[in-house]
Amino acid sequence: MNLKEINCKELFKKAYEKRYTWNNDFSGYQGKCFFSLKGNTCEGKFVLGKDFKAEIKNIDDQNIVKSISSQLFEVSIHRVKREFEENHIKNNFNFVKDSESGVEMIVSGKSKGDKYRVKNNCINMVYRKIHGIIIEIFVQEFFDTGSGFLSKKYTSQQIDPITLEANSTKLEYEDQFINVGSKDIWLLNSRFIRYLNKNQEVEIQKFIFEDLSLLG
Repeated sequence: MNLKEINCKELFKKAYEKRYTWNNDFSGYQGKCFFSLKGNTCEGKFVLGKDFKAEIKNIDDQNIVKSISSQLFEVSIHRVKREFEENHIKNNFNFVKDSESGVEMIVSGKSKGDKYRVKNNCINMVYRKIHGIIIEIFVQEFFDTGSGFLSKKYTSQQIDPITLEANSTKLEYEDQFINVGSKDIWLLNSRFIRYLNKNQEVEIQKFIFEDLSLLG
């Protein structure tokens, strides 16, 4: 079949539905949290409610509290189960090119200008405009939970919507997940974020989550 005849919407939908998500009755979880940077580590406890709002205890530095809360929210909001039609019924997916990296497509319709790339039923590139900023994500490695895929190793960077040039530091993520409870629930166990600081020195923020248990 001619590559330009690929049904990009069906290809994307299949990959979209292969993502790992939680059931709608997910009620949150709790555990210990650790933050480490430049050899300094602090420990606290957290509770993440059904609304994905995190409460961090036993850590006084509000910047660290905000950073831990942000990671918990970010990873959790992507576990929300939303049907494909709910998010993309007003979008069309148009073929751009095919390469060893996958089939690239651009969106027309409601989310005009967004771009995705799909390979082996996984979305390995996302280029989306969110709150006036373009976010560009490239996934190098996925984790197969047996009931869906999670991004395990990936980069993220902000793109200026006017100049289309990068306007933030590139962040390199490496995530590990753990199976908790009897309902085959996969939760973030650790997240390392590698980047260059203002002095062009490599820094790694380390987030560790242990003793995890489900609420309710």
